[in-house]
Amino acid sequence: MATPVKVYGPPLSTAVSRVLACLLEKDVQFQLIPINMSKGEHKNPDFLKIQPFGQVPAFQDESISLFESRSICRYICEKYPDKGNKGLYGTNPLAKASIDQWLEAEGQSFNPPSSVLVFQLAFAPRMKIKQDQTAINQNEEKLSKVLDVYEKRLGESQFLAGDDFSLADLSHLPNTHYLANAAGRGELFTSKKNVGRWWGEISNRDSWKKVVEMQKQRT
Repeated sequence: MATPVKVYGPPLSTAVSRVLACLLEKDVQFQLIPINMSKGEHKNPDFLKIQPFGQVPAFQDESISLFESRSICRYICEKYPDKGNKGLYGTNPLAKASIDQWLEAEGQSFNPPSSVLVFQLAFAPRMKIKQDQTAINQNEEKLSKVLDVYEKRLGESQFLAGDDFSLADLSHLPNTHYLANAAGRGELFTSKKNVGRWWGEISNRDSWKKVVEMQKQRT
């Protein structure tokens, strides 16, 4: 029996939840090892051996250690092609290239403004940090422009990389979930017909529902 892979970090972390959703889609056994960041456990020497930047997630598969959530997700899909959702990272070069280009769009265009908004709207109040309304306004405008591009694309195909759910869609789940639920900014997505339809579909996948339950158990 294969040894479960290990994921280090709290499921409330957007990057950790991305990896958990991928593992659940691929039906790969895993062990979630909590890291208490408020106590500085992510800066411990032992943890820095597997995550040199002292961030989460960290990932171990027997003797292999990885960090950066999107790279971890690609690794999981490549190592376990025949498990779970077989098409999550495509089954041919063209499908993979399409998924990769939308993963890049998520990382470079969607993630920067949405991450600022997640912090300002969802986390700053919990941490008793004053919200920066200028940053909120600026990044809402930036995100809206990104979603205009998505709206056009999602009028042409059911999902970002084509007509099948893929890693490109999955990677958007963590930040969008916080904005739509904890931050009260769901209208950024639902006000656009195709984006709203897409968000409804991807957020109702069983894999993501399980991640949300894991997050609730640790709040």
